[in-house]
Amino acid sequence: MVELNDVVLMSLRWIHFLAGIVWIGHLYFFNLVNGPFAKTLDGDTKKKVVPQLMPRALWWFRWGAMITLLSGLLYITWRYFVATDYGFKGTIQQGNDLVGAGLMNTVPGQWISLGGTLGLIMWFNVWFIIWPAQKRIIGWVRDGQNPPEMAALTKRAFTTSRLNTYLSVPMLFCMGGGSHFTVISLPVVLVVFAIGFALAYIFIKVSAKAGASN
Repeated sequence: MVELNDVVLMSLRWIHFLAGIVWIGHLYFFNLVNGPFAKTLDGDTKKKVVPQLMPRALWWFRWGAMITLLSGLLYITWRYFVATDYGFKGTIQQGNDLVGAGLMNTVPGQWISLGGTLGLIMWFNVWFIIWPAQKRIIGWVRDGQNPPEMAALTKRAFTTSRLNTYLSVPMLFCMGGGSHFTVISLPVVLVVFAIGFALAYIFIKVSAKAGASN
């Protein structure tokens, strides 16, 4: 018999994964595909392309981030507080060393907490830095304007998006692989971040020439 707890947890996990793919997929599109492509466009072409492409892409981008965050918070709340406090059962809950031990008292829980912290920083960057800046930039490009503050705002959005790209790789390890890892310590975390940043750097460097030749 399928338990309510199993249905809730698996549904939230499924939504979390799907929304995360939408969010991070668009993040990589902006940084690895659209960024190099946009540099090749002249002013008239940008005026046609940007107002049509960017609002659509940014809609999926920011709402993917929002649903990822909300579903993750709901998952943690249900799994570690609601299900535990009210005695919900199910195959996911039974025999799981995370349950009842507290989120921060297990190695997988600590990895998930670290990944969640990185995700929260990235979500904040999307909603409070990247999106507000891009909304103004899109309007200026659409109207053929180039105000003095446009350069600084473009740089801010670009730098923040790059930061999210670098944070995304260790974040994905923490959320996807950390729950299956048996050890966590400062040196291990630093190695994960170093490898993650190196991979992101390689992706960005490759993106400048990717597809330029067959």
